[in-house]
Amino acid sequence: MSWKEFSVTVPASTANLGPGFDSIGLALDLHLTVDVLKADEWSIDYKQKDYQELSSVSDNLILATAKAVAKQAGRELPAAKLHVDTDIPLGRGLGSSASAIAAGIEIADRLLNLDLPMQEKMKIGSKMEGHPDNITASFLGGLTISYLYEDELELVHVPKVEIGVIILVPPEQFLTADARNLLPQTMDYPVGVRGSAAGNVLSAALVNGDWAKAGIMMERDTFHEPFRKNNFVDFDKIQKMCRENGAYGSAISGAGPSLFIAVPAGQEEQLGANLRSRFPHYECLVTRPCSLGVKINETVS
Repeated sequence: MSWKEFSVTVPASTANLGPGFDSIGLALDLHLTVDVLKADEWSIDYKQKDYQELSSVSDNLILATAKAVAKQAGRELPAAKLHVDTDIPLGRGLGSSASAIAAGIEIADRLLNLDLPMQEKMKIGSKMEGHPDNITASFLGGLTISYLYEDELELVHVPKVEIGVIILVPPEQFLTADARNLLPQTMDYPVGVRGSAAGNVLSAALVNGDWAKAGIMMERDTFHEPFRKNNFVDFDKIQKMCRENGAYGSAISGAGPSLFIAVPAGQEEQLGANLRSRFPHYECLVTRPCSLGVKINETVS
């Protein structure tokens, strides 16, 4: 099988934004890039030290995803060498697994000339992730509000988001499975209604670009943050300081353990410096939303 070498670039993402649990995702200007090079057998090379443990071809998520897509299509992938460079912190609630899955889907699609529609790629990725928030944001860029049930995927896409973003990243990882185990199996009806209302207003505010309103609703979640926040050092103090210093709002990024803070564009550097000084336990990443989703480049650097 003949094919040209290429690279796939996928943005990171933050999910939930508080009460948008398992449905709202925002692409961030942090990226995973995979160079797909010709080789006689599969191999994977990560540039970053933190990712070295993922270099095994037997259980690597990028390769496992690509092979799963090929199997679904009744095809077999040609061998390749994957050279991976990423600035997405591993296991910190910033969509590292979703970006790997999106990359794997794109690699299989490209190597096998499947020409999968974007909707199908997002369905495959959402089923693999178990929820559509991170994966749809990584594929499309911008902000996505998604509904997934069985084979049905519906979403609203806001391509451009004009805010500054601060991510507070703790030194420890927190597995999504462990974070899920903190959640209750049942919830009092009035509490669920309140959380649903907050999610509705949050979604409407995001589509309208009203981040002042969205920021308020980000901190009105009842679905997951009340059960997870105790795992975060200085959670309440950070939220209070952010509000007092002009941030729109803050929330746990995905399942954690990072914190997502939305601020007016142009104010992220100053607030980031203040947070870095006051809460040294966290690494402070100053970034912004990414309007571009998955990108294929036929020139491998």
